[in-house]
Amino acid sequence: MDPQTLVQAPAPSASQNSPRIPALQSATERVQAQISHLLHIESFAGMVLMLAAAAALVWANSAAAPSYFALWHAPVALTLGPWSFSTDLHFIVNDVLMTVFFLVVGMEIRRELHNGALASLRQASLPLIAAIGGVAVPALIYVALAGNDRTLLNGWAIPTATDIAFAVGVLALLGRNIPGALRIFLLALAIIDDIVAVLIIAFFYSGGLQAMGFVVAAAGVLLVLLFNRMGIAAAPLYVLPGAILWFGLLKTGAHPTLAGVVLGLMTPVFARPAPMPLLITAQTAMRKAGEQVLSGRPDPQHLLQELRTAQLAQRDLLPPALRLPMILHPWVAFCIMPIFALANAGVQFSDIDLSATAPQTTAMAVLLALVLGKPLGVFICTWLAVKSGLCSLPEGLNWRGVLLVGLLAGIGFTMSIFVGGLAFADAKLLGAAKLGILAGSAMAALLGLGYGFAMRKRLQHA
Repeated sequence: MDPQTLVQAPAPSASQNSPRIPALQSATERVQAQISHLLHIESFAGMVLMLAAAAALVWANSAAAPSYFALWHAPVALTLGPWSFSTDLHFIVNDVLMTVFFLVVGMEIRRELHNGALASLRQASLPLIAAIGGVAVPALIYVALAGNDRTLLNGWAIPTATDIAFAVGVLALLGRNIPGALRIFLLALAIIDDIVAVLIIAFFYSGGLQAMGFVVAAAGVLLVLLFNRMGIAAAPLYVLPGAILWFGLLKTGAHPTLAGVVLGLMTPVFARPAPMPLLITAQTAMRKAGEQVLSGRPDPQHLLQELRTAQLAQRDLLPPALRLPMILHPWVAFCIMPIFALANAGVQFSDIDLSATAPQTTAMAVLLALVLGKPLGVFICTWLAVKSGLCSLPEGLNWRGVLLVGLLAGIGFTMSIFVGGLAFADAKLLGAAKLGILAGSAMAALLGLGYGFAMRKRLQHA
């Protein structure tokens, strides 16, 4: 059967009065619906995170505070024969669940490198330069304020990160009149920020590396490559090699969440070849399912079988790097990230002595680096790149939009909290850093919203 036959095939007799949608068009519309749904989730992700963080702050500073800290330090043990693994709930959230978040980040990076905003040097150059400024200037401000205290200097990377979900969620509150080029620029910059954050975690916040762990991690990578080579598309089967990779990285001393990034970067960006037979399979299965429903007395087993066949065909039609984030994104946005915020944003104010020099300096350095360093770094480096002729502003993006992106990039929130947990072992310094992160991210969000609403009509004009 050729494509023309596929498009013009007659509809079942029971539904001749209904307009027929070609299979290819139907598949395209489903993809568009999924993408639209994804964008809808992004617009609310920031609000969900904010509510989770607020709940953590209230809980940690209420009479029920002991239950908050007892919950996250509750012991968790896994025993399998002679082998056992003991930890606490906080580790499960930060090192296991966050691996799924970094898996989605890795797949987003993989997709953008293939055919997105980072697909070519020309496309990536401006957000790359802006991101470098957005990392370097906050780090320099933090280091300048931290002085010669080596313990405080360990937190230099805290204000370098950007919370994609929160930043995009705040941008969505400004309405649909925001230029598309501005949103793409923010996303590209935030993705590059994520790449830098991953590299920082790998090189600056991993312990002494153990060779045996690399052997185990390499075995996990080789198993993933073997599965890819065999054409295995079922995502659950990759849990085993992913777990081996995660455990290997844990044993090396590197942060195990990097396993998610590695798996994401290894996710195929191409669908299986010969999509037309898959379309035919999906169309045939849906036609038979439709006939079952229209008959008035459908056979449940037969109907389920046809729907399952159509679902499997649809799975093979979409590249894994596109399909898996669609599945995982709601879980990450509405489950994993809010749980992470709930587990990590609970700063007990009574334990933070801001009259002491070290906590006061830490909180202020993080706050100023996020609120001032991010917009200054993004704007100045973008301006220098454009004025020197290295790059040009994309059509639809003006200097007011660049400043707005810089302000929103100051929302470090979950990513900054994550890095802070790696930077400081001292509970008082970590609490002060979290206070600076929460206050700085809130100020950046409010400044971005206020500026965005004030300049909303002028963001679309040069």
